[in-house]
Amino acid sequence: MIKVPSNVLSFAANNTSPYLMFVNYWNHYVHMNGGKEREYQKLGADGRPLSFSEMESQMNEALRKEVVRISGVSFDSAISPEQWALNPMVSWASFAVVSAMIDMILPDAIFDKVGLFAEIKNGGFGDSFAWDIKPRDLFVVSKSGHGQKSTEVHKQFETTVTVVPEPHQITVQVALYKVLAGKESLAEFTAKAITSIEASMAADAYNVFATAMGNLTTTGSALMKVVGYTQSSLVSLAQRVQSWNGGAKPVFAGTALALLPVLPSDGNYRYSLEDPYVKLGYVPVLNGFDLMILDQFADWTTPFSNLLNDSNVYVISPGVNKLLKVCIEGSTLSNVGGPFDNSNLTQNATFIKNWKVAVATNSVAGLLTTS
Repeated sequence: MIKVPSNVLSFAANNTSPYLMFVNYWNHYVHMNGGKEREYQKLGADGRPLSFSEMESQMNEALRKEVVRISGVSFDSAISPEQWALNPMVSWASFAVVSAMIDMILPDAIFDKVGLFAEIKNGGFGDSFAWDIKPRDLFVVSKSGHGQKSTEVHKQFETTVTVVPEPHQITVQVALYKVLAGKESLAEFTAKAITSIEASMAADAYNVFATAMGNLTTTGSALMKVVGYTQSSLVSLAQRVQSWNGGAKPVFAGTALALLPVLPSDGNYRYSLEDPYVKLGYVPVLNGFDLMILDQFADWTTPFSNLLNDSNVYVISPGVNKLLKVCIEGSTLSNVGGPFDNSNLTQNATFIKNWKVAVATNSVAGLLTTS
């Protein structure tokens, strides 16, 4: 069952049909654009297969009806779409609906990217986020004598991590006349806005994660970072992470390229064409520890570069306190310019989303670099 965020539920006035319809459209859109395959309804109301263009047409019509509901300005066929769009309430309502659609999709979209090592937290406007980090150390048990009243007194103190989200903006130009006249797709525009925010938020999360993992200790008894792959060094690191996470079993996580050399040390093995290693490109289990792929994603700051490090294998326990917290504040805001502000009659639309990523946990993790 799809969960509708409370702010979207309030905005929709309990008529969630257009927003659930957009979830279906989004899942299809992601699949069509080569992303992770997600479940979506492929049949129309008449039971026949529904093409993406037909779904997009239906979605745009649903969005226009939602704009009419929010703006309170009915569309009269005697009035041209261009004249109808001149109404400032129509312009405002259009991007208010887009903002609600973003909030409908974004939590699940970002979870797909970073959910293995990050927890997604939502709050209202003006909220800050705080976590009380409990010590993971145990009390010292001392050997004593029958006539000894007490030993050294121990007391533990919690640490509070506070996270204050920061505003992030994207500004785009859109020909609202064409959108409302059906010449440009409002649904596709909304999906591209979601993808843009998702990519920026995921990049923030991974960069914070990679920085924290890169600062792990590489020497001595506190060793949690290993350079160079051997089966024994990776398993030893996994055992260390498991024991210090209260027995929670870790997984080996990395990109497909990073997990490629994670193989048993014994060279006396053979792989058939039907073997999981041939099909997947990595062994799914090594010494009882699961391997999990982190899907590579684009680094949009550098053309044709990827963001995730293909040499890093992370040893993390996803079942305990997640390493990162992605804190999202309030709803998506939109600021729309006037229809005649630009000489080419396009409008500038700015979307504002507040978030911040921070390390806030008492769990531990390890890192092995394969090269």
